[in-house]
Amino acid sequence: MKNIRITALRQTCYTDLMELYENPIEHTCDICIGQQFISIEGRRPEGLCESAWESMRPFVEELARGGGNFYDGWMKNPHSALISCNDGFRPVSFLIEAI
Repeated sequence: MKNIRITALRQTCYTDLMELYENPIEHTCDICIGQQFISIEGRRPEGLCESAWESMRPFVEELARGGGNFYDGWMKNPHSALISCNDGFRPVSFLIEAI
């Protein structure tokens, strides 16, 4: 199996939606832009948010098995994917690539 590098590229915050719908919370995402993780044998890297992992897990597992070319040419690098976590208020976009 291939190792997979997961890089946090960008985080967006929708403060208008937070004000309308989110209950105030003290602790949110710990991910820092530029932070990298390595998935070994398709497993969740230590320190990677479980919710983010669930969004990217099928792509990581497929890339780890040597697959790719998602959605018939979606990515310039067919052995990669750009996936966002499922936090609707402050999603983080991750580049996932076979190494």
